Amino acid sequence: MSTATMTLFHNTASPFVRKVLVFLHETGQLDRVALETVALSPTSPNAAVIANNPAGKIPALRLADGALLHDSRVIVDYIDHQHVGEPLIPRDGASRWRRLTLASLADALLDAALLIRYETFSRPQEKHWADWLDGQQAKIIRALGEFEEAASAELASRFDVASIGVACALGYLDFRQPNLAWREQFPQLAAWYAEVSQRPSMLATQPPV
Repeated sequence: MSTATMTLFHNTASPFVRKVLVFLHETGQLDRVALETVALSPTSPNAAVIANNPAGKIPALRLADGALLHDSRVIVDYIDHQHVGEPLIPRDGASRWRRLTLASLADALLDAALLIRYETFSRPQEKHWADWLDGQQAKIIRALGEFEEAASAELASRFDVASIGVACALGYLDFRQPNLAWREQFPQLAAWYAEVSQRPSMLATQPPV
């Protein structure tokens, strides 16, 4: 008999969904959530998702009372308040703002990577905007550089909101930009990712091949 009291609208290809799933694994709450797979794009919304989420984006989490949370940042914050272990998002102090800032930079990297994906996958090649694509790619490289030069030790200190966000971002780059070869340019980040990518939560949530 299922013990799930919540429903997560998800797709395994979404790095933002993966972030939520890793949080559920790491906090021991996976059995509380039923997974409902949805396929959508900016031009093909899902009726069940947009019913209470006008943006039509995933992940979206339907709670037991029917309320719908959306945006991965909101959902992981909610999840982190539903367990008795050490918080994965610091509750206060300088560490809270630093970890959330690193997590935000990981999200910005993902936003750029997803925009590249939409531009290259959804539009004919003759309509690709090269300068715009280069600009998004530059954001990715700058973010990786910041993680490499200013945050490697912090990321290695604990697997929390910041580390989960960066790990999911790197996994998405491997998934959608396998020729990027970011490991050669950012060796500290590569060494850290080689370790954390073997965590059970990361192995269980890998995007489809």
